[in-house]
Amino acid sequence: MKRRYWAILVLLLLIGLDWYIRAPDSRSRELTAAIEAQASAKLKSYPYTFRVMKVNGETAIMSTPRNVEVPAARALGVLFPGLDTKDPNDPPFIAAQQLLGEVQSEARSIVLSQPGIREVRWELDRDWLTAHHIEVPRK
Repeated sequence: MKRRYWAILVLLLLIGLDWYIRAPDSRSRELTAAIEAQASAKLKSYPYTFRVMKVNGETAIMSTPRNVEVPAARALGVLFPGLDTKDPNDPPFIAAQQLLGEVQSEARSIVLSQPGIREVRWELDRDWLTAHHIEVPRK
């Protein structure tokens, strides 16, 4: 019985350590809150939530559902079910790509307008992609 309690305690400590390592710092939370507070209706209603994952000096590292490893079409297929992501000339697909660019640019602008932030670097949101069953290449 004691072994079971120790195993559960160790498991809980490991989960807590993982959370602590991954948890955004207070500055990241402040910047993410600024995005939420200053966002337009378009950004607020967008199905993906852009957030600041961490801050290194004057650089905010922001989450994104797309990059060269995971093309926009894969993320857009999850964000907008029913969208024809196989036809890059499909007008709704083109509109969805443009909208993603617009809201991502708005989130970036909000973060850049905050004191002490001079640069934004995008980092693929691997957790979100994995949670939506999109295969993510290993780093």
